[in-house]
Amino acid sequence: MTPVLPPLRLGPITVDPPVVLAPMAGVTNAPFRRLCRRYGGGLYVSEMITARALIEGNAKTARMVSFGPDEQPRSLQLYGTDPAVLGEAVRRLVGEGRVDHVDLNLGCPAPKVTRRGGGAALPVKRALLRAIVRSCVAAAAPAGVPVTMKFRMGVDDRTLTFLETGRIGEGEGVAAIALHARTAEQLYSGWADWAAIGCLKEAVTSVPVLGNGDIWEAADALAMVTTTGCDGVVVGRGCLGRPWLFADLEAAFAGKQPPPPPRLGEVATVMADHARLLVDWAGEGAALRDFRKHTGWYLTGYPCGPEVRRRLAMVETLAELDDLLAGLDPDLELVPGGQRIHRGHTNGPRPVHLPRGWLDDPDDASPLPPEADALVSGG
Repeated sequence: MTPVLPPLRLGPITVDPPVVLAPMAGVTNAPFRRLCRRYGGGLYVSEMITARALIEGNAKTARMVSFGPDEQPRSLQLYGTDPAVLGEAVRRLVGEGRVDHVDLNLGCPAPKVTRRGGGAALPVKRALLRAIVRSCVAAAAPAGVPVTMKFRMGVDDRTLTFLETGRIGEGEGVAAIALHARTAEQLYSGWADWAAIGCLKEAVTSVPVLGNGDIWEAADALAMVTTTGCDGVVVGRGCLGRPWLFADLEAAFAGKQPPPPPRLGEVATVMADHARLLVDWAGEGAALRDFRKHTGWYLTGYPCGPEVRRRLAMVETLAELDDLLAGLDPDLELVPGGQRIHRGHTNGPRPVHLPRGWLDDPDDASPLPPEADALVSGG
């Protein structure tokens, strides 16, 4: 069958199908990426890594910049607000051969990020943004490592920056750009404005444009491509508790019918596997504490009862998890429309916190003070 889209080309990297796992704090660690990669091809991006913490040797950050021995390409998202610091972080990463792809975080809407001028606030300062992108692309170029950008539509409906941000990235040599079609003010509320992705695709013509927002099942990805003309999709909350979504997407982009949703017995098997991958990575105590949030996502759409959900959300050991999973009805099916029940963040809209005077001069390229990008990696 004829593929729906050709593979995505990012420098020397071929992404087939053209599907990207969105970086998500506390989620897209090495175990989750490994689990997702079992289901299909794509580009699986790490949690956000803070550039300053990386070059200062922060222990948590050093642990997060880790990839499985079979993980190729090694894709990392980087956050920062200072061109020199970001450039140095990229130089170290590519010079030491630790990554194959770098994505720049220009879309995080969290108040602790935007009030420091980072994430979704940064594109307002177009001159500073240009300096950052130029620094990172130059640092990655000697090793042939592609740099991409992910951003939102803007701060709010009055301050839309996505078209100019895309053109800046294109002009400074990024390999691709990705738009989460919401503003920072929206957070995760309402619906993504796919029309904005189409507008960006019309404005940026020499590099691939990827779309992100409200891809809950494979049909949504096909609809986004058809509606916007984008060159690939970025999947975030839709894969929470559903790593098999990447198998559905691979089938859909190959022109095939995706398989039906798994029964609860299959879900329980994946849950047990996911927990064990986390234990191997972080130890049993930390792993099970981290896994608790995933249990609700895995069970979304399965009518298994509130008591089971409550107990799984308090699980402390693998043995306890296995006992609870063994008690589930393996033949239970997903309720109709269960794929579309929202997982993860649903908060918003909310006013965006910005530094004082942030909107006054978009051509001010002055680096922000060091404390602006002194966040802990992961968001």
